[in-house]
Amino acid sequence: MEKPGNFERCSVFETKMLLGSSDDGGLSGKEATKRLREYGRNELEEKRPPSMAERMLSQLMDPLIYVLLAAGGISVFLGERGDAVIIAAVVLLNATVGVIQEGKAQKALESLKKLTTRKALVRRDGKLSEMDAAELVPGDRVLLNAGQQVPADLRLIRSENMKVQEASLTGESVPVEKDAQYVASTGTPLGDRKNMAYMSTFVTAGRGEGIVTDTGMQTEIGRIAKMIHETPEEITPLQKRLGELGTFLSILAVGLCTILFLAAVWQKRDVGEMFLTAISLAVAAVPEGLPAVVTIVLALSVSRMAKVHTIVRRLPSVETLGAVNVVCSDKTGTLTKNQMTVRNLDGDREWLLRTFLLCNDARWGKHGIIGDPTEAAFLLYADKNARNGEKQSEQIRDAWKRIAERPFDSERKCMTTVHQNGMRTVSFTKGAPDIILENCTSYRDEMGVHPMGVSKRTWYMRRAEKMSASGGRVLGAAVKEGKDLSEKGMTFLGMAVLEDPVRPEVSGTVEEFRHAGVTTVMITGDHKDTALATARTLKIADSPSQCMTGSELDCLGDGELADKILEIRVFARVSPDHKVRIVRALKKNGGIVAMTGDGVNDAPSLKAADVGIAMGMSGTDVAKQAADIVLTDDNFATIREAVREGREIYANIKKTVIFLLSSNFGEIMTMFFAILFSFPAPLKASHILWINLITDSLPALALGTDICDGRELMKEKPRKQGESLFAHGGGVCTLFYGFLIALISLTAFLIVPAKLLASSGRQLTPAAVADVLQSPKLLACCQTYAFTVLGLSQLFHAIGMRDVEKSVFRMDHGGNPLMIAAVFIGFALQLMVTEQPALVAAFQTVRLNAGEWKTLLVLAAMPLFAHEMFIFLTHIFNPSKTAE
Repeated sequence: MEKPGNFERCSVFETKMLLGSSDDGGLSGKEATKRLREYGRNELEEKRPPSMAERMLSQLMDPLIYVLLAAGGISVFLGERGDAVIIAAVVLLNATVGVIQEGKAQKALESLKKLTTRKALVRRDGKLSEMDAAELVPGDRVLLNAGQQVPADLRLIRSENMKVQEASLTGESVPVEKDAQYVASTGTPLGDRKNMAYMSTFVTAGRGEGIVTDTGMQTEIGRIAKMIHETPEEITPLQKRLGELGTFLSILAVGLCTILFLAAVWQKRDVGEMFLTAISLAVAAVPEGLPAVVTIVLALSVSRMAKVHTIVRRLPSVETLGAVNVVCSDKTGTLTKNQMTVRNLDGDREWLLRTFLLCNDARWGKHGIIGDPTEAAFLLYADKNARNGEKQSEQIRDAWKRIAERPFDSERKCMTTVHQNGMRTVSFTKGAPDIILENCTSYRDEMGVHPMGVSKRTWYMRRAEKMSASGGRVLGAAVKEGKDLSEKGMTFLGMAVLEDPVRPEVSGTVEEFRHAGVTTVMITGDHKDTALATARTLKIADSPSQCMTGSELDCLGDGELADKILEIRVFARVSPDHKVRIVRALKKNGGIVAMTGDGVNDAPSLKAADVGIAMGMSGTDVAKQAADIVLTDDNFATIREAVREGREIYANIKKTVIFLLSSNFGEIMTMFFAILFSFPAPLKASHILWINLITDSLPALALGTDICDGRELMKEKPRKQGESLFAHGGGVCTLFYGFLIALISLTAFLIVPAKLLASSGRQLTPAAVADVLQSPKLLACCQTYAFTVLGLSQLFHAIGMRDVEKSVFRMDHGGNPLMIAAVFIGFALQLMVTEQPALVAAFQTVRLNAGEWKTLLVLAAMPLFAHEMFIFLTHIFNPSKTAE
């Protein structure tokens, strides 16, 4: 059977004809079996999950990992098995953590399957029976009642006071009234298709019957599942920067090996020894501790964030939050409470409340209120101050027994119930204020009942319009004596304003985001006026020009949307694919986007965003599995803490990278200048690897886990997309300290030759130094000096790198005990290399006396002296920058 789409644009008769569903008994069993073979089971398809080997392999596809693996191979070649073991452990740790975080798309699909109901009430072969929902086929006739989940996409053919909660699919907070006779026009948004019921939504009131139009992956929820699957995983800004760094270091390592080896050949040095030294420098150029530091820093931040109600599902997303400059937030349940609340009763309060409680089908159950959220709001309003279990709503209903009713329908836009209190009988009506006012001949106020004149009716109409413009849902109420369901000649009582109130913490968070350079954008399935009113309350937007509907969005191409999107702050009546387009358009404009949400409809955009943030309490399993971060308290303000944590992490990782690279650059320049001036090598291959061991581990980790001033970081603008790790002076800092470390290391290397040449009256020239250092014993002493200063200077450098804008005397050293431990352990290890006989023999060093240690310590402390001098000069020329 060739099945057309767009059944919302077909009449009931056309739908029956197109789907071949008879009036008397639905499909025959034979035809249903045929269609089941043709369309497949009413289930969501599963993608084969990647194997463990495939997951592990994917974690190795990273430039920095390639460099580490090459460094590990070189270390084995040099006989440095300890270094190779460390590198292998780092790679294995990164891969293991990555594997644990994978598989989100598959889990999201599994959650989507759980959302589908397993049973359905179906007409087949003229009989009504309950069957497995997975066996439904297009053309089946399904009966729906209040409390049931819709088992497939249906074109309704009958509806009786039927309302469907579609918030998880469309984002609209209020249940949608369904009308089987409605016929949609071209381009009608999903949330306005009143003649359709979609898989996974819930019937909250009334009953109906529908013909299955789509099953499985062809349903709206199936389209979402497909979008989740097809949306590619985005790499985070940090991953991009580290990838670029890995590529750069790969080129640098190869270049160093080549240059130094060619220089050795040209200078007729020992080619074998220089080959080993060049390879050692290539290994030194790679900060093998960096991936481990990044992984550990992110893991520790996950533990901290868990304490503030944030669960991190994907480690790199924590750092990405620090770069976010746009937060796209779903309205219902995220910015608002997703709980209809009576904001105001405008009129005779006693009679108004009585009307809204009696003309009401909601009721208290064991686990809360059962029924339409709007009607439930009046029960909550009446019973919020209930004492001793005595609910006002129950007292009023007990006093006024319902004896007749006229259900709500979309044409009348009213509902009427008749109640008896003793000998008195009264009809109570609620509905659209304009409809009720037209049918009222009088009104009631605190002074009694009065005739309804034209001017008074106009006054009430304007008041209702004003209330509606504020974003609330307005209901009118009227009464009439006697058992009269005609809804004519009534007495107007007044109006009630209901709203889905904003969460109290959101307004302040939006304001703080604004100061931090983060734009908040609201994306919702609600109507434009309702969305804009909420946005105005939160100061997200202040004019209609900043609001765009899904229909307007459909009229724009991707390029046009990207050009206009920076002006828009509110998107209303949008569908799941609209949300993905919005996220992509923002990213095209350089945005690093965080998307919040809780519904099934949010899942594709959560996955498409740089950071997907799901609500843990009210959110669906689908949203949680598609997200990178889950807020366990559903508190929008928690995102602010997460953003601050992300900025702190990036600041720590950045200073760790600068420390490691400037230290390694110092090693490289020490060797480069020595070879350039034809000096003997100031360092042995073992010296280079040893220094790498003591500086690329604990000091780097101490910097990575340092405590930053998060409040100051939140006053800064987010870093720009593509911003280098060396921006804002990072590159200059790396080069300066690298050259300084090289200078003091070479100075230490030349101390002894300079004294000898000065005592003999000879000039300090490269040739003279090379001549003096022909003595192996003297060369070993000079290399020990250079080795010691190079290692210790990097430890001093680590202390200053904690904060390049604050004096070491004003830092809170007690706040980073790991740095204290790292420095003491580093000093102890370096001392052992020159004092412990076995290590002295292994590293071919010489023992040093107290005077030598004093001189070398002064030289090694130069990076810290330079740090203090920089702070002093900054204070002189820019005192505001160093002020507390």
